[in-house]
Amino acid sequence: MTISEAQAAVDHWIKTVGVRYFSELTNMAILTEETGELARHIARIYGDQSYRKPEDEKNAKTMMADEMADVLWVLLCLANQTGVDLTKALEKNFEKKNIRDFDRHANNEKLK
Repeated sequence: MTISEAQAAVDHWIKTVGVRYFSELTNMAILTEETGELARHIARIYGDQSYRKPEDEKNAKTMMADEMADVLWVLLCLANQTGVDLTKALEKNFEKKNIRDFDRHANNEKLK
């Protein structure tokens, strides 16, 4: 699925199953919440925290993937609501980074 196809699929789902989009402000709050949930899993999988329940430990990567999908979903909603073509936005972002960072990271002593 391309980014454009994902934006279209989310829009179709929202209009046929979800009834309507939540407001942009509500979706921003949901994006913040979902990002926090993702951070919680990353802290437990890769950081120093641990899960309380052993079954959560077994399902950690699946739960993390689900949270990533939730973050992407809400981001796609916000893009649709605000008229942002994420494919074009990502392409422009790559251009910006290529111009700005073409040798910056290669010359960074901390990354060697």
